[in-house]
Amino acid sequence: MHAYRTHTCADLTAADVGDTIRLSGWVHRVRDHGGVLFIDLRDHYGMTQVICDPDSPVFAQVEAVRAEWCIRIDGTVKARAESLVNPKLPTGEIEVYARDIEVLGHASELPLQVFGDQEYPEETRLRYRYLDLRREKMQANMMLRSDVVASMRRRMWDAKFREFQTPIITASSPEGARDFLVPSRLHPGKFYALPQAPQQFKQLLMVSGFDRYFQIAPCFRDEDPRADRSPTDFYQLDMEMSFVTQQDVFDTIQPVLAGVFKEFGGGKVVDQDWPQISYKDAALWYGSDKPDLRNPIKMQVVSDHFAGSGFAIFAKLLEQEGTEIRAIPAPTGGSRKFCDRMNAFAQKEGLPGMGYIFWRDQGDGMEAAGPLAKNIGPERTEAIRQQLGLGVGDAAFFLGGKPKTFEAVAGRARNAIGLELGLTDLNRFAFAWIVDFPIYEKDAETGKIDFEHNPFSMPQGGMEALQGDPLEVLGYQYDLSCNGYELVSGAIRNHKPEVMFKAFEIAGYGEEEVRKRFGGLVNAFQYGAPPHGGCAAGIDRIVMLLAEESNIREVILFPMNQRAEDLMMNAPSDPTSDQLMELGLRVIPREH
Repeated sequence: MHAYRTHTCADLTAADVGDTIRLSGWVHRVRDHGGVLFIDLRDHYGMTQVICDPDSPVFAQVEAVRAEWCIRIDGTVKARAESLVNPKLPTGEIEVYARDIEVLGHASELPLQVFGDQEYPEETRLRYRYLDLRREKMQANMMLRSDVVASMRRRMWDAKFREFQTPIITASSPEGARDFLVPSRLHPGKFYALPQAPQQFKQLLMVSGFDRYFQIAPCFRDEDPRADRSPTDFYQLDMEMSFVTQQDVFDTIQPVLAGVFKEFGGGKVVDQDWPQISYKDAALWYGSDKPDLRNPIKMQVVSDHFAGSGFAIFAKLLEQEGTEIRAIPAPTGGSRKFCDRMNAFAQKEGLPGMGYIFWRDQGDGMEAAGPLAKNIGPERTEAIRQQLGLGVGDAAFFLGGKPKTFEAVAGRARNAIGLELGLTDLNRFAFAWIVDFPIYEKDAETGKIDFEHNPFSMPQGGMEALQGDPLEVLGYQYDLSCNGYELVSGAIRNHKPEVMFKAFEIAGYGEEEVRKRFGGLVNAFQYGAPPHGGCAAGIDRIVMLLAEESNIREVILFPMNQRAEDLMMNAPSDPTSDQLMELGLRVIPREH
């Protein structure tokens, strides 16, 4: 017999009744039913019920067993009485009568219980992550993650991509976040960087003649943590293709991701139509470049109805350059109670509030109600209602100013309205490509032109586009959003050195600086670079959506906490004096 097990804790069925077997696993829980002991024995694969009565030669030893001890059990498979069969367990028809036991690993008093669904502080869960990971939900999340990655790999190979590994120790990468720097022992005073993404290397692979590359790539960025973003490292499905247009990239990655969501989406509808929405329209309609299209609400500009109106706040606002008024339609939201609730939501978001109008039935016709309706009069109110396509029982909310000052809040209000009114279809995965990102923006204070988005995207129109107004230049850059999260980001790359130098010149970067910072890429582009493009899909975020989790740490094996600390491994930690001397470094205490 094997030293530890003849079967896993998910294997045994009625066909094994009468067999002598050996199991190893963890004690999930112990129950004492009038002197008869029951142990739920758990391993990675499942659960088996072990029974021990006073006639068993190891009864006294089994009595001493406690939760989460790791044990080995020898015993005989018995059929459960028909009334005691558990249909929820694959092993629910049988139990194992214990004849021998060996304790493989004692467990001290537990800082968190593995059995049950108790909530524990995140700090406790991360400090004792090895215990937290034993819990059923966490085991399921991590197996889901593993299966998703395997599925992605298969689908990419089927699409004729090859997997290549790019360096982890490299030079600083132009990804827009802070680098993690690594001091060099052999070159004192100089530093490597952990790659924010394999961006430059995958482009160099295209110059090297490899037509279709992918990688399950670790990326390292020193970022502020959020619920949907790790503060240190994350993984992405990274891909690049040669001789492709933007549409080719879409047509390649869409079946891969759609297939993954169908395979692991738990029966939710995966939209077949992935609309392409310009960055400008996404900001206008949804207040976000990662819109949740499960919510049908589209915002609209209604400035004309308030210009010169009796509502002085909006009328005066519109006299300023670059301002506008936007409406958020709220079908079925036509009650003062709901409108007041959403007004309070806006105040919590830091705004004075949101104006609103709602339409109600007055018996002899429809009436527009609310402070705004009284101020602007029935004619303008009716024009607004008709533009928004609303009727009795509906409402609309209004925000004004320079769009960049209120767009994000408007987007959050749209999401809240959709959820609260039950308009958002929670049984869908709704995808949208966001396209036509502007390459440049102007600093409101200094008037300086700088990059707003990826500086390595090919400008639409090439060199000719760069001769006109920089703020009108759009890039072949794109994101894929799903249910309010950005899942994919990518671009058709600027592979022509002369166009690249001009693009950086407009933002105030001379050719010498570009060559110094991105010399490897620029030099390679002088030797027959093909047109190329690609994208990267965030694996952690995809698994988070599929697992129906709201925090990315629920789908990462050993995540950092909100302060970018690993409480389990005590990282970051102080270096030793010897380590600092070897690297030629000295730590200067920061003044508080």
